[in-house]
Amino acid sequence: MLTIIMECRDQETEAAHTLNALVSGAVEGLVSDVLILDKGSSDGIQKLAEAAGCRYYDDWDMKDVLDAARGDWLFLIEPGARPQPGWIEEIFEYASVTRDPARFSDSRTFRKPFLKRIGRKRSALENGVILTKRQAISIVRTGFDLETLASGLKKRVLRSEIIPAWVTARERALAD
Repeated sequence: MLTIIMECRDQETEAAHTLNALVSGAVEGLVSDVLILDKGSSDGIQKLAEAAGCRYYDDWDMKDVLDAARGDWLFLIEPGARPQPGWIEEIFEYASVTRDPARFSDSRTFRKPFLKRIGRKRSALENGVILTKRQAISIVRTGFDLETLASGLKKRVLRSEIIPAWVTARERALAD
C-alpha cells in the first residue's frame, strides 16, 4: 500500500533511526517497500539498506524509481525524521477517504527556537510528504529529486506528528 522513499548522502545513522521508526508500519501491513536513493554516500548506507530489506539505488532517475515503487501511495521522508505514534492508523484512514497529498503536523516537543523559525525556508520534506504514486508520476520530470517532487504540492496536514530530521542530526552532532 505505501512505499517509503528516502534520499541519503552520508546519512547512514539518520537513515537507521528513520527505518527503525517505520518497522511498525511494515508489521501492520501498511509499508510495502522502502527505496533508498543514494546521492554519492561514502558511508555504509548501502549495507544498511540491504540489511533492512530496502531497495538501494546509487544511480537513479526519479521516473524509474516511481515506476518501481510497489505501493499505491508514496511516503517521501528525510533521513532522521521519525513519525510519532498513531501515524499508521491515520494513514490507513486518510488513504481510504481521499487522494490529496498530505504532510505530518509539526512536533510540539521538538521545535526550533522562535527566532530561528522566523523567515527560514523549510524543506518541502521536513514534515514528510504522502501522495499517490499516480500524482507523483504525473508531475515528475527527468532530473527531479525528492525535494523538487514535494515542492509546490498543496498538502493537507495530518494530526500525527513527525520528529524532523534536524533533531536526529543535532543529536548525532552532540554525540560526536
